[in-house]
Amino acid sequence: MLFRPNPSSGVPIYVQLMEQVKHAIETGALRAGEQLPGIRPLAEDLVINPNTVAKAYRELEHEGVIELRHGAGAFVSANAGAGRAADAVRAAQSIVSGAIEKLRARGASDDEIRRLFEAGLAGLGRTGANRG
Repeated sequence: MLFRPNPSSGVPIYVQLMEQVKHAIETGALRAGEQLPGIRPLAEDLVINPNTVAKAYRELEHEGVIELRHGAGAFVSANAGAGRAADAVRAAQSIVSGAIEKLRARGASDDEIRRLFEAGLAGLGRTGANRG
């Protein structure tokens, strides 16, 4: 599944969905013109309220990331994912993928890897090096 919100993260689910859609576009998992899952089917898959998905989609439309077509659904905007920011994210994704492969080769589980990344990010935030 492309989207996996974490209800215990403290970040509103609709914001998590928005960030995950943007990330999917930046990494090429979703491309311009591609249709997103429907509101009700996505809400059912994620076991969340359809209004939460609808709110995320409306906000994404307002930001120009997606287009909502009445009766047809939600589609990735033609200009979404273009430019240097998307290139930078793809390059960073490659670095992260390499690190994950190395950690798995050393026997680390996905949960351990996730905790390592989260601890690393938390440490960056404390030193004032947080860039995001």
